[in-house]
Amino acid sequence: MSLAVLEHPEPWTEDEYFALGETSNRIELIDGSLWVGPAPGKRHQHIAFLLAMGLYAAAERSGFLVLQDVNLRLAGGRILQPDIVVADTDDLGTTVEAAEAKLVVEVVSPSNAGTDRLLKPQLYAAAGIGWYLRVEQPDDSVELHLHRLVDDRYAPAEVVGPGQTLTSDEPFPFAIEVASLLRRRPRD
Repeated sequence: MSLAVLEHPEPWTEDEYFALGETSNRIELIDGSLWVGPAPGKRHQHIAFLLAMGLYAAAERSGFLVLQDVNLRLAGGRILQPDIVVADTDDLGTTVEAAEAKLVVEVVSPSNAGTDRLLKPQLYAAAGIGWYLRVEQPDDSVELHLHRLVDDRYAPAEVVGPGQTLTSDEPFPFAIEVASLLRRRPRD
């Protein structure tokens, strides 16, 4: 990270945020402040990739795109990078607008647990995104927590764990077997 970023005296604008360009860090803009974190760990990335693959065909049948680590504009001065966004959008540009997002997915890691369980759901709900899926990684397992927007906050819709399948008709029909997120490649 450059010294110029650390010595920025004013709140960050969206133009300044986008001028940072691509980095190996996850950088998000929240109300004029930059939230910086390292790239997610290997297990986190593997689960997010497998989940994106699992959602892909169902989302495509509904005319939606499945995007990983894309800029999601929640409001002016609020740009987050969820692990996965399923959106009614095209594949041009660098940003998905909140109104286009149908489902937002966060894979919780120990280093970002509070943000993914508390702050981000509040911001996604305030932006009016109808569905939020939180992926927990207890021990060597995975749990899927699907939430639906009710009024101005998320309410639990379904929770599934090992040996179960998350099935939903909203925001598009899909089914994800938890076991499919635990696949490992064979080693020689």
